[in-house]
Amino acid sequence: MSEVRLEELLAPGVVADDVPELDTLLRARPLLAAFSTLFHGSEAEVLARLLVLREIGRDAQTTHWTPERLRQRFTYLDPVKLETVLRRLRGNGLLDIGDDNRYTLSDLGRNAVAAVDMLVGFSAGDDLELGFLTAQLAGLQAVGSVTPEALGHLLGKLNDLAWHFEDAIASGSEFRIADARRRLSANTRWIEKGTEVLRTLLADPELPFDLARLAQPIGLAQSRLARIDAAFQRAVNKIEAQRVTLGGSGISSSDVAAWLRGRDARALAALARNALAAAPDLTLLAGGHELLDRAELALSEDARRMEADTALPPPEEAPRRDAPEQEDLRLLEHFSRRLARLAEPGQAPETLARAVAGGGFPAASYRLSLLALLADGGDSDTASPADGPIGDFMRLPVDIRFELATEPVNEDEIATMSAGLVGARGRLPAAEAVPVLDPDTLPRPA
Repeated sequence: MSEVRLEELLAPGVVADDVPELDTLLRARPLLAAFSTLFHGSEAEVLARLLVLREIGRDAQTTHWTPERLRQRFTYLDPVKLETVLRRLRGNGLLDIGDDNRYTLSDLGRNAVAAVDMLVGFSAGDDLELGFLTAQLAGLQAVGSVTPEALGHLLGKLNDLAWHFEDAIASGSEFRIADARRRLSANTRWIEKGTEVLRTLLADPELPFDLARLAQPIGLAQSRLARIDAAFQRAVNKIEAQRVTLGGSGISSSDVAAWLRGRDARALAALARNALAAAPDLTLLAGGHELLDRAELALSEDARRMEADTALPPPEEAPRRDAPEQEDLRLLEHFSRRLARLAEPGQAPETLARAVAGGGFPAASYRLSLLALLADGGDSDTASPADGPIGDFMRLPVDIRFELATEPVNEDEIATMSAGLVGARGRLPAAEAVPVLDPDTLPRPA
């Protein structure tokens, strides 16, 4: 098969220079060629190349390898296949060979094997999901070369994890929720590490705008993942409330489901043998009342006609209400009359406790809330309604003063309440001045 050229993959009339996204990849052709050398061919060939390259790069004490030493190092490989691997690596710039016929690992080869080793190390557990991207971002941040692409990869992975976790919760499956919770727990340390990196980035006043634009949604996504554990717990509690216990055995439906999930297909087929029928076995289970109901329907012509009649009932006019419902404002009107008497000439101010008490705690709290409303805007004509009981109340010529202290009541379902006075406008006594402490008289530490 002939090699496919890049121009053949582009649309008619489009050249590579017209695609800005290809520029970075085209400039990295030597590196891409190195990875193509490593991963081109069958799985066995790829493993052999990676094995040789990693073992050469792992020995930090030896920088130059003679062909004889390489054959001694890889005695478990066929000599002819080993020579083919070395020639392939040397021909694509991953290995260098000097005039003394000794092999050395090139800079390109060392970078390639370091990148592969990093991925292989993270793939040993769940760290490959978020750990690799976070570690990469932390390394770039340490050397001051964070790129928007690195932040974009991390943001995409965080959004993907959040979607997976929310989908597991929406499924209602106990096993999917448990698996998602395990994944979240495995990635928690990387979320915390990413938070530290993002905090350091955002603390830089000279952070470029394109990095700050991506760093902020990453922080929001990390906070979203940090809160999702509570959602897992709520979902587990909901499932726990719906779990069914099989008799007095102590075994729940979840235990049975977990046990069945641990069986293979052969074991499940053996359990289902003689337990499932090709056609349902219809056994009539009916009591006397059910039989009478069905017999009445079968024997009564009127009952059959009523059941078959699907016509809509005749239209009826909706009941009309002559007078709309009105709010009961009797308590407000009575309280307005009481306050109006305080505004008459010669009437002394009353305490808050005396003005609002009566009728129990609900009525007293209602009156106190009315006084607070009057104290906030009672002297503004534009702030009160034009007419009605509420407008009359808002225009009462009274003043209210609330004090910081409280006074005991101990009656009418009230233990204590705020101290204060209610009286005619402009006739309340002046409030006592709050003493100002002299800083020189304050105690000082030894």
